[in-house]
Amino acid sequence: MADNVKNQGPQTTGHVWDGTLEEYNNPLPVWWTYAFYATIVFAIVYWLYYPSWPIGQHYLPGFGTVEYTNAEGKTESWHWNTRAKLLKETQDAAALQKPYYDKIMGLPFERISKDPQLYSFVQSAGKPLFADNCAACHQSGGGGKIGYYPNLTDDDWIYGGSYDKIQETITHGRHGYMPPFAEALAPEQVDDLANYVLSLSGNRADPAKAAKGDELFHSHTAACFYCHGTEAKGRQDIGSANLTDKIWRFADVSGAADTASKVAAVRQVIDGGLGGSVMPLWEGRLTPEQIKLLAVYVHELGGGK
Repeated sequence: MADNVKNQGPQTTGHVWDGTLEEYNNPLPVWWTYAFYATIVFAIVYWLYYPSWPIGQHYLPGFGTVEYTNAEGKTESWHWNTRAKLLKETQDAAALQKPYYDKIMGLPFERISKDPQLYSFVQSAGKPLFADNCAACHQSGGGGKIGYYPNLTDDDWIYGGSYDKIQETITHGRHGYMPPFAEALAPEQVDDLANYVLSLSGNRADPAKAAKGDELFHSHTAACFYCHGTEAKGRQDIGSANLTDKIWRFADVSGAADTASKVAAVRQVIDGGLGGSVMPLWEGRLTPEQIKLLAVYVHELGGGK
């Protein structure tokens, strides 16, 4: 009997093509069949648990739920969706961060930076805060952009670089202003001033024009010393720049190829003034805890004083 079965060969479906081509009847492996059925069961459960099939102008919301705290501080349950899940995860993360924020608010700035655990938290939590709220202007590393936004990694702080001053700047914002001199001064006078300003920081300039610019700078005609001081070192109380260092925020002197280009860069600022130097206030947009943490983070970028 066994020989007869063996001689019969593999089982076929009975379909024959071209007289010789037959279709084998090989059943699927049992494990594969069960796996296929399992995917069907999984799909049904998934459709029931999560939002799925459209029904008229609505959809199956699913029986899965997410619990979160609403604006009134009460726990609210809502059917599962990505928005509710994000809100829940955000609130969970805030709950984990709260002890650290409470400790930051209760300590002076100097002790925060010296506490290894808090300092690590400042770096980890401050980076996304800075990226979301500050990096659009000051760039991801805080390097800023000449002509537009200040560099936060150097030692040039026109409003002050202490913890308190940085916190004040973030909280209340800043609105800088320098009047245009294109109509108040003759082109030759602007050129003299530009040469004098260049010479203050050790850059090469025309000595004769710089001498005239010196006189004009300290005269009541241009009255530059009113804001920048008689020694041109600036005033932090009004946010006027120190013109004696080699840090250039608005005139791209460092990127200029020659003396003429440097003079032109300074002339452009003197001629046009600076009326749009605005940093928005973050009070009301960020919590006091976030602002204080950002103040420490910015201070530690490398340019704090």
